[in-house]
Amino acid sequence: MSELPHCPKCESHYTYQDGEMYVCPECGHEWSEADMAAAAEEALIKDAHGNALQDGDTVTVIKDLKVKGSSLVVKVGTKVKNIRLVDGDGGHDIDCRIDGIGAMQLKSEFVKKA
Repeated sequence: MSELPHCPKCESHYTYQDGEMYVCPECGHEWSEADMAAAAEEALIKDAHGNALQDGDTVTVIKDLKVKGSSLVVKVGTKVKNIRLVDGDGGHDIDCRIDGIGAMQLKSEFVKKA
């Protein structure tokens, strides 16, 4: 017997298939295979050029970025090693440490994969 996916809403493992749809009897959520594929695609974090980013990647900053609360600026071309992808607030989805500045968060739209 094939393994059915867990409910994306409540993580229940008591799901069943009803035609083309999957149904969760605990919360009543219904979804299709296409919904799962769209959610997986949306969960990918991409750089400014559309390349998928992963934990541990090295990226390059493509725009001068002012550091909030100080007079420091992250210059164009700054390499950032060993990034960590997070589900950030306000669109900040990369945690990193930049030499000379310290730990900070970046938006993926301002970096490119190196």
